[in-house]
Amino acid sequence: QVQLVESGGGLVEAGGSLRLSCAASGSFASANTMGWYRQAPGKERELVASITSGGSTNYADSLNGRLTISRNSAKNTVYLQMNSLKSEDTAVYYCNAHVLSRSTYRWNDYWGRGTQVTVSS
Repeated sequence: QVQLVESGGGLVEAGGSLRLSCAASGSFASANTMGWYRQAPGKERELVASITSGGSTNYADSLNGRLTISRNSAKNTVYLQMNSLKSEDTAVYYCNAHVLSRSTYRWNDYWGRGTQVTVSS
């Protein structure tokens, strides 16, 4: 089993910053792409940012410039630095990882339980 545990969410004023962390643990061979998605009330889950094992990054167009995704592959941890936060960034942020099973050698996607980010205006 693979577990993803997010941390770093909370309440912040508009214009402020937050840093989210997500650590993957369990029995797996390797983690390829890791990323962050978010879901606001009444809206669909959307990609925020992702990063491959090689360090290539992808950002949602509407968020580019305010976010930085990074990872520590040795610790199987991905980070999301969010700056200049706006009220519309309020959502539950979910960590996602594309992981190679040690037992089946198949790739699977795993999700964390999410961390709430609330931006007050």
